[in-house]
Amino acid sequence: MKLELNGAPARSEDLAGAFGYGHFTAMQVRDGKVRGLDLHLRRLETSTRRMFASELDTEAVRGYVRQAIRGEDALSVRVLIFSRAMDWSDPGAPAAPDVLVRTGPPKEHELTPLRLRSVSYERVLPEVKHVGTFGLVHHAREAMMAGYDDAVFVDYQGRISEASIWNVGFLDGGTVVWPQAPVLDGISQQLIRRGLTRYGVPQETREVRPADLPGFDAMFLTNSESVGWPVASVDDVALPFAAETGRILTEAYESNPWDEI
Repeated sequence: MKLELNGAPARSEDLAGAFGYGHFTAMQVRDGKVRGLDLHLRRLETSTRRMFASELDTEAVRGYVRQAIRGEDALSVRVLIFSRAMDWSDPGAPAAPDVLVRTGPPKEHELTPLRLRSVSYERVLPEVKHVGTFGLVHHAREAMMAGYDDAVFVDYQGRISEASIWNVGFLDGGTVVWPQAPVLDGISQQLIRRGLTRYGVPQETREVRPADLPGFDAMFLTNSESVGWPVASVDDVALPFAAETGRILTEAYESNPWDEI
């Protein structure tokens, strides 16, 4: 694993605030390229304005990532934005962002169906991919200790929203359904939507409640590491998942071009 801060090797003394208040994006990089680069940069820009009231130099971010991945064919990359300049006596004042790039081994798509446990939970500021992950890890751990593979969240209005580190989707006949609830608009989810639109596959966003699950033809999860990971069950509700569903989602995702970083 490599850690670089603003283009230089990261020192432990520089990272004190990196994991308490910040936001990030995660990507799979192959041969210096990533799918949805525009979406990753837009996410980082928007969240930096939201959390630090400042602008992010996305060209500098690209340069830091290029430097960190140089000489590697395949990597998982995380770009984390925090600020050592933030003045907590005036937290609304603009704070210059710091850029931490972390690289690690690449991840490949998984297909083993997962058994999920439903949990009543809502993330703080769900539209931001931020570092406040205690609740996610806690509920995923509790689900695993109870014999499940992960947790799926039901918001306080009783709607299915997202899973611990995943977006959630469903198949209803030939239509892909995305849940209407406060969620992170994940990059892979956005790329799948782009691809489905390109192929003319119907999509809609609507409320989905646990009682609605038996009426779906499939349920799947997606994040930066996996596209269309099948869900075998939620609590005691078994869910089908045809190989054709996975193929459609993967083709939609892979129809998006690789962008040079």
